[in-house]
Amino acid sequence: MITLTNITLQRGRENLLVDTSLVILERRRLALIGRNGCGKSSLFALLMGRITSESGDVGIPPGSRISHMAQEVGHIDRTALDYVLDGHKVLRRLESEIRAAEAADDNHALSHLYEALDTAGGYSAEYQAAELLHGLGFTNDEISKPVSSFSGGWRIRLNLAQALMMPSDIMLLDEPTNHLDMDTTYWLEQRLKRYQGTLILISHDRDFIDNVANEIVHIEQKQLNLYKGNYSAFERQRAERLALQQSNYAKQQREIKHIQSFITRFKAKASKAKQAQSRVKQLGNMEMIASAQVDSPFHFRFLENNKVSNPLMSLRGIELGYEDNRVLSDVTFSLNPGDRLGLLGVNGAGKSTLIKCLTGDLKPLSGEITQGEHCKIGYFAQHQLEALDVEASALLHLQRINPKATEQQIRNFLGGFDFHGDKAVEPIAPFSGGEKARLALALIVWEKPNVLLLDEPTNHLDLDMRSALTMALQEFTGALIVVSHDRHLLRHSVDEYILAHEGQLNEFDGTLEDYHRWISAKDTGAKGSKKSKPAPAKAEISAAVSVKTGAEKSKANAGLSKKQIRQRSADERKEKSNSSNRLRRVEQKIEEANRTLKEVETLLADSGLYDAERKDELTELIHRQATAKQDLESLEENWLLLTEESEAAS
Repeated sequence: MITLTNITLQRGRENLLVDTSLVILERRRLALIGRNGCGKSSLFALLMGRITSESGDVGIPPGSRISHMAQEVGHIDRTALDYVLDGHKVLRRLESEIRAAEAADDNHALSHLYEALDTAGGYSAEYQAAELLHGLGFTNDEISKPVSSFSGGWRIRLNLAQALMMPSDIMLLDEPTNHLDMDTTYWLEQRLKRYQGTLILISHDRDFIDNVANEIVHIEQKQLNLYKGNYSAFERQRAERLALQQSNYAKQQREIKHIQSFITRFKAKASKAKQAQSRVKQLGNMEMIASAQVDSPFHFRFLENNKVSNPLMSLRGIELGYEDNRVLSDVTFSLNPGDRLGLLGVNGAGKSTLIKCLTGDLKPLSGEITQGEHCKIGYFAQHQLEALDVEASALLHLQRINPKATEQQIRNFLGGFDFHGDKAVEPIAPFSGGEKARLALALIVWEKPNVLLLDEPTNHLDLDMRSALTMALQEFTGALIVVSHDRHLLRHSVDEYILAHEGQLNEFDGTLEDYHRWISAKDTGAKGSKKSKPAPAKAEISAAVSVKTGAEKSKANAGLSKKQIRQRSADERKEKSNSSNRLRRVEQKIEEANRTLKEVETLLADSGLYDAERKDELTELIHRQATAKQDLESLEENWLLLTEESEAAS
């Protein structure tokens, strides 16, 4: 059991935590959440003994083995496999002692050391390390390469593997999914669910938290607030707590107003002076209830571009790659207003390569790309953070794009991205990765694109900003193509999935859960074989997944010219996309209407609502309930009609 008792923790002169306590029971899987800068990483440092608190006590069971994921790794010439094995401190110590005993020809010591090595799992450690590396996406050839040969993101994966390799009672993971693709994130989830110790993780991936954590600690207003359950349960509990807090706050404010009114009226009257003083004392002793703060600091939407082309972009027979390495072949499709596509596929399958082609950063090896006259691209990728002018302010970045905009207009706009006051006009050099990512997104929104190409847009963004981005994308009316390992964002912002697999782009007719099952089935089928099947048939997995293979398309297009084939494909996509878009939007509205109705009915269940003094509030809620029911009935009728249209189109 880990205990934090009356902890006050500072960073510089700023209080991160103030007189707060927490108990973490053994073998819990806990997610530590809160806005960037609230003290999550500092709390990790406190648990590891790297910093001390200003006051309070930290209790960790004696002898606890703590494993943590480092955020950086230097220039190391050790192989990836050896680097991961270094995480097993006991193993490395025993190996060193065995070498010393062998040099001294001490057979008695060797006997005990070999037994200890066996107990520590030393004879299977290399296999375990290789298994970890494979799970995190490293190939057999790569695990023998030096650490220095890998990019920063892959080195972070090595740090994660090293943390998983270390035998531990407590594991601390800070943003473990930041540099993982969707497939390795799935793998990590399953691995962490089997962990037998106490797991504390920091993550901004709500699906990952939902699938791994069984408790949430939310840092809010410098306090540690514990919630039972996963992230979805936390959202429900917090909403209920804040609603109750706001109700109690409003009730207390009415009581304060009544007492103050009594004091004002009677403090000058001798006959009532004693009672007035009693009321003053009552006010002084009253424990103040804070108003519930529920608003996100982020609120923005994509600005409408009045000019649009249809199609916005067309690709015909495109081949993409680098020198002799062909990554994608025969890429042919049109991108129309309203298209909302999510790209799926393992690392190296060609997702980012396609995005770079669409932006013009990568010229095709062959084929033709045509942009519409009014095509305006908004492109987000991680390398664009490095392209920002660190000597310039956020306000100046936007002024350079639109010199005619007034300073107040720009400040109002930047406020939606939580750049207020001096933060809007100071150089961005000291900005965190999350702040720079928010600025890069703000620049895209400011330019009014009608095509959005987003390559891992949520890296460095906290949960509030990810939620704001997801909502803004739902209202975006242009064409959208997203590469992301954030399943929540994909699930709520795209209508169709395109799979990059073995050099081809094919439509993936299924959910993200279907994709995970297909990946699992493909990996299982690939064991012992150098090449897996190009795509699954419906019977191959227990989900209704269908990927249209090149052979199927060839059969359907027999006898047609290439131009007719392209036109047929474009027409099919457009017809299906239009029908699918309408259907999905109605489904989203049904979810919202159901959610609104449930919230209203929860509020109506409050017995205190029926007090005479709350008559107006009750009347408003009854009206909202009736409106929500009418909206839901209308939406469900519309859904039935659209479902029939969609089935007919299919």
